[in-house]
Amino acid sequence: MTVTTEALDRSRLDPNSVLARAGSILDAFDGAHPVLSLSELAARTGLPKSTVHRFAEQLLVLGWFERASGGYRVGMRLFEVGGLADRRNRLRDKALVHLHALGSATSCAAHLAVLDGGEVVYLEKLPIRGLSLPTRDGGRMPAHCTALGKVMLAFAGDDEIDRVIAMGLEPRTEKTIVDPDLLREELAAVRRRGVAYDREEACRGVSCVAAPIRGSGRAVGAISATGFSEGFDFSAVENAVRRTARATWDDLFGPSRHSVGLSPAAR
Repeated sequence: MTVTTEALDRSRLDPNSVLARAGSILDAFDGAHPVLSLSELAARTGLPKSTVHRFAEQLLVLGWFERASGGYRVGMRLFEVGGLADRRNRLRDKALVHLHALGSATSCAAHLAVLDGGEVVYLEKLPIRGLSLPTRDGGRMPAHCTALGKVMLAFAGDDEIDRVIAMGLEPRTEKTIVDPDLLREELAAVRRRGVAYDREEACRGVSCVAAPIRGSGRAVGAISATGFSEGFDFSAVENAVRRTARATWDDLFGPSRHSVGLSPAAR
């Protein structure tokens, strides 16, 4: 996944906004300056000392700063947040070879995604010629209408499902599940069979199968194969997606004692 120049263009931020000033304070730290005093922070940011002090004290409460001898340093909470990006990159790196094999075996577009609230975030997309999809690396789609989203929601717990339903189940096509009770029934079926289907719920003329990357508990991500609905062989694609998800889990965490979602024929 690449970061666009537009995403890094800070000139589009109001320099007097809360976010821009907090960002400038965080940017003041670097490898040569892991600890900065209040005066040093003010000098490096060009902000009034009173402003820096107010922001620094708020960042302490959030855990983004810690007190240090001589001033402030970056707090553990920022390291934790940064670790999320590291884990996603590791997930993508481990999955990529398996995604290519999945695409070749099924002649389908292959996706890798994680769940973020009520949305699917795509970490990798391997397209196929002629199939136009509303997906891209770093893009998002509603979880309730995608196979990827449903297979991760199914193992995320009732509280997460309730939050997604409370956000509203907007239709993407006439086949999108928009009734909360029907969605809960669908997710229960996903838990039983270990995979989720999308039969033109997100995009007309397109079908999909997704499997979770998990051992037990909630999924760390999911993998899908997507193709034209006409002639889509759910059974054949399903087994290939199951194997791909399991291989990715094994590469991440070592061979699992759980054959999650795998039919006997696919093991």
